[in-house]
Amino acid sequence: MVSPGILLVDKPMGLTSHDVVARTRRAFGTRKVGHAGTLDPMATGLLVIGIEGATRLLTYIVGADKTYEATIRLGASTGTDDAEGEITARADAAAWSTVTDERIAAGIAALTGEISQVPSSVSAIKVDGRRAYDRVRAGEEVVLAARDVVVSRFEVVAERPGDGIRDLDVIVDCSSGTYIRSLARDLGAGLGVGGHLTALRRTRVGAFGLSDAVGIDALEGAPTLSPADASGRIMQALPVSSDEARDLRHGKRLVGQASRVSGALAAAIDPDDVLVGIVEKRGNDLKSAMNMPVVAP
Repeated sequence: MVSPGILLVDKPMGLTSHDVVARTRRAFGTRKVGHAGTLDPMATGLLVIGIEGATRLLTYIVGADKTYEATIRLGASTGTDDAEGEITARADAAAWSTVTDERIAAGIAALTGEISQVPSSVSAIKVDGRRAYDRVRAGEEVVLAARDVVVSRFEVVAERPGDGIRDLDVIVDCSSGTYIRSLARDLGAGLGVGGHLTALRRTRVGAFGLSDAVGIDALEGAPTLSPADASGRIMQALPVSSDEARDLRHGKRLVGQASRVSGALAAAIDPDDVLVGIVEKRGNDLKSAMNMPVVAP
């Protein structure tokens, strides 16, 4: 029997997130595998995978803040806002003559904090039941609605000037739903020279980082985080007694116990260090928001 767990994978370039899920299914011998947040084929880095009953935890991970390392190329725009699209415009010398370090810094500052962002038209967002990128590939014109996101860090760590271009290596800390391609596009547009993404690597999803991730060729027998360990990283771990664990599994409330939880949710852990489920406050009580499947010994 396959044990439930959270697997951290360092996705290579060229594979889709679905490709990684398919390989994980083969490596672990189970169909019950999912992931917490898509990475484009061009992108590399951290993909959080849920196996068996731990797929229920993905709901609580997918909305976590994320960190990316990226390269933004100023001086050219593409149809996809990244290097996989055809170049649609190049900046001339006159446009570059107004670009200074100060203007670049100001452009980045304007894209930091709480911002309204229009996702790339080739994103995975669904429009009337179909992915936006599928509609674009079918020749349709897609304009997505702006969404509010938070970019808490947008820092340039290196610059490389070239012939008619300027590459910026950046680190971005942001809320879930932020599109780094859109940051590249909007920075270039604001400077009047265009911009697109040439490299993207996700290094963090909430409390999970690349240091614990395995490569795509090391999935067979790869270690996983137990549901108790994984849930304790993303929210308060709440030790419960055997009797309390039984009550929660049977759908009963822990009466008058809400004060034991500091936030909105907590991970109830039984005396055997097994995740019972996620509990939430209901008045002065604690109630199960999600119960884990009971794994037979």
